[in-house]
Amino acid sequence: LSELAIPDVGLTSVFFISVVSATLLPLGSEPAVFAVIKANGTLFWPAILVGTLGNTIGGVIDYWMGYGAKQAFAKERSTRWFGWLERFGAKTMLLAWLPGVGDPLCTLGGWLRLPFWPCVAYMAIGKFLRYLTMTSLLLFVPDGFWRSLVNLF
Repeated sequence: LSELAIPDVGLTSVFFISVVSATLLPLGSEPAVFAVIKANGTLFWPAILVGTLGNTIGGVIDYWMGYGAKQAFAKERSTRWFGWLERFGAKTMLLAWLPGVGDPLCTLGGWLRLPFWPCVAYMAIGKFLRYLTMTSLLLFVPDGFWRSLVNLF
């Protein structure tokens, strides 16, 4: 953990892990954000903001993938998801933080060609709130719990 406490290494790692985890690849970025903050508490806000930025950029990548795939999957447009997204528009990107659903949701937003900048803003808000909530909750867990968890493995 001491290596992650170095701002140059830790924040860069948080950024790249956050970008990759927001694409359609199954990877969680919260452990990286938490590890950096746990190793160096002064990096709380920088880690949250870098994680949010990276995860939002990953959501934007998903959006553009969906934007480009629209022609390839035009017949799927009649599903219930599309009606829901068309009805609520860019505000649905607030749910981009949800595990398993959020990343495809960003892709569908691009597919439907929802307004780009409002989608990015709502993605960023949702992802910021996720990092803030998850990291804050994890910081309340006593250190002894993490040590006993490591000892199990």
